[in-house]
Amino acid sequence: MLVAERQKKIVELVNERLSIRVSELSKIFSVTEETIRRDLEKLEKENLLMRSHGGAVSIEKDQGEISYLEREITNAEQKGSIARAAVRTIEPGDQIILDASTTAWYVAKELPDMPLTVLTNSIKAAIELSKKEQIKVISTGGTLLSQSLSYVGPLAERSLGMYHVNKVFLSCKGVHLEKGLSDFNELQALLKKQMMEIADERILMVDSSKFGTRAFSQIAPISKVDCVITDSNIDEQTIKLLEEKNIKVIIADKPR
Repeated sequence: MLVAERQKKIVELVNERLSIRVSELSKIFSVTEETIRRDLEKLEKENLLMRSHGGAVSIEKDQGEISYLEREITNAEQKGSIARAAVRTIEPGDQIILDASTTAWYVAKELPDMPLTVLTNSIKAAIELSKKEQIKVISTGGTLLSQSLSYVGPLAERSLGMYHVNKVFLSCKGVHLEKGLSDFNELQALLKKQMMEIADERILMVDSSKFGTRAFSQIAPISKVDCVITDSNIDEQTIKLLEEKNIKVIIADKPR
């Protein structure tokens, strides 16, 4: 098979599956993994895909990413209540991470102007926090996802590797008590996993509709979470199972 033909088929496979590993491509095309890595490097430079840890992901529009405008109005009241409950766990002097979820943006809006360091991959959260003089804001930088107005990719991951924080506040698309946390977008999932790894305390902010669901890309086991902040519609059995795993559960006040 000609090199150009192989690379064309690689792009087709990546777009079809949304993500694929180097090892799998090596077997499909009967070439070395080093050859595949060179192919992926070339294709990334041509903006035909994006490399990730051990493979590549599609850059075709969507990939399950919902636009921030749509996310802002989805379960907005619950997200606002959850964010206010999250803010009550933040103390002056904390060093925290806010992910690119809408709930994290609500946290940025609700945060009082107090001495804090906030690391985020969200453009919207950074803009909101820029209005508060005492809060130091660090943006990860990286490759921009226009749908969510967030940074992802190798540069964002390297940026996170430079820091250690007290707390991370994140959300996700699916929370399964056996299969763990998941998200639609692999690049977001990789970044959220790293955010959890550099934080002392991992706080998950999700409305009750997320429990029992799974999305495309795995983030981490539920055991990696220290605290869940959710709404009052969560069922008692789920609360019990979370607490049995030594996960603190905070029920947000009902929406205003």
